Amino acid sequence: MDDNVKFFYGENVPLEMHKVRIVQRLNLLPIEKRFDAINEAGYNTFLLKNRDVYLDMLTDSGVNAMSDNQQAAMMQADDSYAGSETFTRLENKIQELFGKKYFLPMHQGRACENILSQNYVFQDSVIPMNYHFTTTKAHITINGGIVEELFLDEALVAKSENPFKGNMDIKKLRDLIEEKGADKIPFVRMEAGANLIGGQPFSLQNLEEVRKVCDDFGLKLVLDASLLQDNLYFIKNREEKCKNMSIKEITKAISDLSDIIYFSARKLGCARGGGMCMNDEEAYMQMREYVPLYEGFLTYGGMSVREMEAIVVGLDETMDEGIIEQGPKFIKYMTEELEKKGVPVVTPPGGLGCHLNAIEFVDHIPQSKYPAGALASALYLVSGVRGMERGTLSEERDKDGNDTLAHMELLRLALPRRVFTLSQIKYAVDRIAWLYENRKLIGGLKFVDEPRVLRFFFGRLKPITDWPDELYQKFKEDFGDSL
Repeated sequence: MDDNVKFFYGENVPLEMHKVRIVQRLNLLPIEKRFDAINEAGYNTFLLKNRDVYLDMLTDSGVNAMSDNQQAAMMQADDSYAGSETFTRLENKIQELFGKKYFLPMHQGRACENILSQNYVFQDSVIPMNYHFTTTKAHITINGGIVEELFLDEALVAKSENPFKGNMDIKKLRDLIEEKGADKIPFVRMEAGANLIGGQPFSLQNLEEVRKVCDDFGLKLVLDASLLQDNLYFIKNREEKCKNMSIKEITKAISDLSDIIYFSARKLGCARGGGMCMNDEEAYMQMREYVPLYEGFLTYGGMSVREMEAIVVGLDETMDEGIIEQGPKFIKYMTEELEKKGVPVVTPPGGLGCHLNAIEFVDHIPQSKYPAGALASALYLVSGVRGMERGTLSEERDKDGNDTLAHMELLRLALPRRVFTLSQIKYAVDRIAWLYENRKLIGGLKFVDEPRVLRFFFGRLKPITDWPDELYQKFKEDFGDSL
C-alpha cells in the first residue's frame, strides 16, 4: 500500500483519519439567491455573508477544526491578567519544540509583522524574501522599507515538477546584499510555504544555504512559520535527506537556522492567536515594549487564554505526521481530480489549498480586469463555493496609481483541516469542471469602491459587461432547478 494514498474501491483517495463528533449546518442557496448575494457583495468574496456560502474555501486561517484534546484543554485556562499559568504552558511548549528561550504572545501573525517592522524596518531599508505575503509587504512598506522577492525562476511556472518552488534563489540573495550593502538590510525573511504562489514549500537544504549567506554578511534570518505544518510534511516526504527524520527533528533543525520565528496560530496549531520567539535577549527586550502597547500584557498578548491552551495542544499535534498529512493529501486529491478534467491548476500541489491558474482558466480576461477575482465570483455563482483571489486584485497600486500586475493570477480554494468531507470536495471539482467548459462566458471586473491599502479585503467591484447574467442563464439551461 502506498504510504501517501489509501485505496478505496480501487480508486486512490485520501481517508479522513478522524470521526465527526459535532456538526454545523450548511446552506446551499439556489442560484437565484447566489446571484443576488454576489451582487450585494460587490463581486468580492470577502464581503459575502457566511450564511450565503455552501463551502467556505476562502482561507484556512482560524477556521481549522480543533481536536477533542484541544477543546478539553480550553477548560483549564487560567484567565489571570498577569502571571497566567496558561502562558507558562504555552511558553514551555515553544521552548520545547523550537528551542527558543524568549516568547512574545500576540493576537495573530500580522501583529508580529507590525512589531517586527516597527522595530527593524527603516526608510529605504531592503528586506529580501522568498516571496511576499500581503500583510507582510504592507507593514514593511508603511514603515519605509522595500520588499525584494528572490524566488526561483520556476516558482512562477504554474505547472511544474519542482518539489520546492518556495526556495529562495541563493545567487540573487548574494547579489542583492552586495549591491545594496548589508547595512541596508535589517533581516532576511523566509516564508514556510509561499502563500501567494500556491502554498509552495522550501527545502531544509535551501534554508541552510540562506543561513550561510546571512552568516557571511552578519544578517538576521526571520522565519514566517504560519504555514510550517505543511512545509514540515513536504520536507519529510520530498527531501531525501529528511525522510528518516521525525517531524520534531525537522522542526528543531529549521528553528536552529532561524534567528526569529513568528507565526499565526490561526494556521499553525489550529487555534486563534500567534507569537514570536527568539534566543536573542536584546531583540526580545526591544520588541517586548511594543506588546503592551499594541497587543496586551506580556502573558496574553491579546489572545484569549482558552485559545492559548488550544495552541499548546495544537503545536503538539503538529509534530504528528498522521495529523499534518491530512491537509496536503486532500489538496493533492482535489488538484489531481481537476487535472484529469483538464482544469489548469498549480502543481505540484502545495499546502493551504488547491490553486486554480486563472491566467489559463480565463485567458481571454486581461490582468487589468482582475481575472482571478472574476473567476472567484463566477465559481461562487455556479456552486456556492467561496474561494479567495490571489492575483492583481491582491496587489497595491504603484505610486503613479497604476495597477501592479501580479506574478500569478490564482484562485485559492483553501481546505481547512478536518472540515470538509470527500463528497464536498467532489462537488466542488464537478462545478469547477463545468465552469471551465463554459469559461468563455466569464468576463472581467472593475473597481467601484477601492480602498487605498489591502483593497482585496473590502473593496467593491462590478462586472464590465453583463457576463454574470449570461453565466446564470447557461447554468439554468444545463441544471434547471438544480442548486
